[in-house]
Amino acid sequence: MAIDTYKQQLAKAFHDTQSFKWDPSTGFTLASGLKSPFYVDCRSLMAHPESRRLVASLAYEALRPVNLDCLGGLEIGAISIATSISDFAFSTKPTRAWRTFVVRKQAKDHGLGKLIEGSFQPGDRALIVDDVLTSGGSLLKAVAAARGAGLIVTHALVIVDRKEQDGRKKVETEGLTLLSLLMIDDLTSAQPHS
Repeated sequence: MAIDTYKQQLAKAFHDTQSFKWDPSTGFTLASGLKSPFYVDCRSLMAHPESRRLVASLAYEALRPVNLDCLGGLEIGAISIATSISDFAFSTKPTRAWRTFVVRKQAKDHGLGKLIEGSFQPGDRALIVDDVLTSGGSLLKAVAAARGAGLIVTHALVIVDRKEQDGRKKVETEGLTLLSLLMIDDLTSAQPHS
């Protein structure tokens, strides 16, 4: 199936699962405290197996030319994204056994006190995943933690780029190639079926 078809299906899935809201008049308050006319809920989207499969398929295609050992991102949103992509890649091509990890928002205060959990080694080529790109803050926090653990991070992947708050520019300034499965325009132009 063509990439464009997958993108259209994923944009439609946002509407079908009620994971996208658009309110130009009132808007929604973001984690940063700023307002946006868009509300993008990838956790709700990723609760559906069909949606996870679409995300994983599109991500796998986008990552074909990228050499990776592992992928992960900030808890909790990145867990289902990384796992879905890893499982899909392995089922499609078993030589692509991408391990996963998760970056905690803060290091545990017990046990080994880890900031990053999962399977990785210093020197591994890692992809950072995130659900939505707005300012890039959460994605860059995960990148900094991964690089601090000795991972080589050159790429990041998001499900939706909101095209707000210079997020893309901030991410690219850190020397990352940013891959986005959808842009906010894909969601606003998708026509939900009544």
